[in-house]
Amino acid sequence: MTKKSVVGENRDISLAINLIKLGARLQVLESETTLSYERLLKLYKEVTGKSPSKGMLPFSTDWFMSWQPNMHSSLFMNIYENLSKNTEIEEIDCIIKAYELYTEQVTALGLEPIVSFTRAWRLVKFTDAGMVTLSKCTRCNGSFVNHAFEIDKDYVCGLCAPPPRAGKLGKKKEVFAD
Repeated sequence: MTKKSVVGENRDISLAINLIKLGARLQVLESETTLSYERLLKLYKEVTGKSPSKGMLPFSTDWFMSWQPNMHSSLFMNIYENLSKNTEIEEIDCIIKAYELYTEQVTALGLEPIVSFTRAWRLVKFTDAGMVTLSKCTRCNGSFVNHAFEIDKDYVCGLCAPPPRAGKLGKKKEVFAD
């Protein structure tokens, strides 16, 4: 094994461990590293102490369009876009940093992150594939995740025009309440 391939494998192992700690699914690890499935499976079990989730990755863009997931995914995508445009780091490192910043901001508000790392990664892939985009709200000028082929000339975001029961958590507490 050459020195360059050892460095590459060490980078992949480090990346895989970081992704596992963030909650990435095995398919994400396979896509982002050159490590074998067997090695990734072993790493996953070592890091988490359990087997990885089974099943396919989320493939529908519709999940990102409902009210609460849209607010969270829009926050993540705005952070990602800002980092992507203003830094010279690899895409996966940009996704990781954006996800860490997203979770930091959401938890600082006392909320639970709704977007998992795997969904955040998928959202970037959907954007790269031209399936979703960020649309500007005509009222607040914020940028929000939207289907790429929607007519967004008169787009109004879910914050400016929330659905009737948006943010209601029953008798427990209101979202954003002090």
